[in-house]
Amino acid sequence: MLQSNEYFDGKVKSIGYESSSTGRASVGVMAEGEYTFGTAQPEEMTVVSGALRVLLPGEVEWRTFTPGQAFNVPGHSEFHLQVAEPSAYLCRYL
Repeated sequence: MLQSNEYFDGKVKSIGYESSSTGRASVGVMAEGEYTFGTAQPEEMTVVSGALRVLLPGEVEWRTFTPGQAFNVPGHSEFHLQVAEPSAYLCRYL
């Protein structure tokens, strides 16, 4: 079953799903902007297109991730994103 989600006044939209090869996941698109997300469980974020500039929990330096690159976010934490152009992602819930 697909689940549609919308955040930040429609600037971030995702579709959640579950499959045998990926597990529980969502795919989405972010418009230009700055966002802070909280996690309930660990996540793996993979950039599909565009780029995500990310400040991970406990880090002081921002890092940029481009298509094909992934980063992990611990559960029960927050991470910050800066998006300069519309960007797509795959989020796997670990």
